[in-house]
Amino acid sequence: MAMVGEMWSHLGSTMATLMLVYTVFKQFFPHQLQVSFEKYFNRIVRYAYPYVEITFDEFTGERMKRSEAYSRIKSYLSDKSTASAKRLKADVVKGSQSVILSMDYNEEITEEFQGVKLWWSANRIPSKTPRIAIYPVDDEKKSYKLTVHKRHIELITQSYISHVMKEGKEIETRNRQRKLYSNNPSQNWDGYRSNKWSNVLFEHPATFDTLAMDAKLKEEIKNDLNKFSKGKDYYARIGKAWKRGYLLYGPPGTGKSSMIAAMANLLDYDVYDLELTAVKENTELRRLLLDTSSKSIIVIEDIDCSIDLTGQRGKKTEKDGNEDEPSDPVTKRVKKEEKKESKVTLSGLSNCIDGLWSSCGSERIIVFTTNYVEKLDPALIRRGRMDKHIELSYCCFEAFKVFAKNYLEVDSHSLFGEIESLLGETNMTPADVAENLMPKSDYDDVETCLKRLVEALKDTKEEAKKKVEDEARSMAEKEEEEKQRQKPEKEEKEQSGKDVKEIKENGVAKVDEEVKETGVTR
Repeated sequence: MAMVGEMWSHLGSTMATLMLVYTVFKQFFPHQLQVSFEKYFNRIVRYAYPYVEITFDEFTGERMKRSEAYSRIKSYLSDKSTASAKRLKADVVKGSQSVILSMDYNEEITEEFQGVKLWWSANRIPSKTPRIAIYPVDDEKKSYKLTVHKRHIELITQSYISHVMKEGKEIETRNRQRKLYSNNPSQNWDGYRSNKWSNVLFEHPATFDTLAMDAKLKEEIKNDLNKFSKGKDYYARIGKAWKRGYLLYGPPGTGKSSMIAAMANLLDYDVYDLELTAVKENTELRRLLLDTSSKSIIVIEDIDCSIDLTGQRGKKTEKDGNEDEPSDPVTKRVKKEEKKESKVTLSGLSNCIDGLWSSCGSERIIVFTTNYVEKLDPALIRRGRMDKHIELSYCCFEAFKVFAKNYLEVDSHSLFGEIESLLGETNMTPADVAENLMPKSDYDDVETCLKRLVEALKDTKEEAKKKVEDEARSMAEKEEEEKQRQKPEKEEKEQSGKDVKEIKENGVAKVDEEVKETGVTR
């Protein structure tokens, strides 16, 4: 026991002496000598130390953007940390009740890969001087360090790191929270923590089970989406970018936005709501689309109303050229601002979704919605760009039964027959049907809601009938007005014809008389 105590005493004295020598060396020896000494000392250490250390910094290249490798390593080590690390960090993700555990800084865990032992450690170097930092990287430097014997370095660089990146990405995908993105104006793209997209958690409850539409069409769309999500190898084999386009068209209130939400919930994809009017030109559009992630749905709603994609933008008409220029400078500036519009062109948008740039990403679905499909340029919605065209029309009886099940929890009722008959004769949108079926108070029972829908359908039918009659009456009045307008012209024309005939007849008669009197023909 005394020998152990004496050994620890000698060790403590030796360490103290080494620290004193190191301090004197750092303070009194020239810097050039220190650098030379450290260089040769490191060579000796490398010769005697048989391990290789690989560092993955949190920020590399773009200082404002976290390294993907760092994020994937963090996800990869999250499960392993809880099993072997002694000190853990707990993070609460916004919008989630679950707690994510990861190993604390200066902690180390051991792993084995194909019989090779290796070590992971999380490191943090705090800022040396206390100050207000502009960038988080200036405050502290975070990194993960991988240590392995140098004879296994080839296995690590060629197989293990790829394995970590792949597993980390899959874990991120499983654990991620789906988000709804909207594009920011380009003037806000630069600066500290600025991004091209802003986001919120995507928590829309719509699913294909809650969608009120034809059951056969619903199943067809689900099968198409599932086939696409599993088609990585297939798209690579046929030489096409792994993307698919959907055109959703139909009257307002037919469930186009709900369809998009159901698609995202089915595939577990993020949604990017692209507002084209905020994009100044084609270059900005490409940059925005390149900044979207895989496993995402890129949506342009009401594309016929977003911008002019007919190729006629910028052409000055004679009428425009003859407009008086306002003399008031304020009015002139306002008019100039009103004339500003996006310079995104039809060819620019088409190339982004179906040209060479479309291959700069994978597993993306592009969705256009419109209320008036006939207004769109056929080149924009051709197959290959918008691969599947889906018409969402007025509510049918099959869709009504889904609403009745969801809203009232009934599968049949005595009023179903009358409702089926009325739906066959009336155009009512799913949104209107849903609103009438929704209970408005605690006293509204199933029959009350169904009767309200029946009355609404009857009113809609009467309004449609009245509208047809009014249009027919208006058409008849226009035809009568046209007849009245054309009647004077016709009478004038007839009178003119009579006059000409009389003139001819009178002229012939006069000639005949002259012939009889003189006996000479002209």
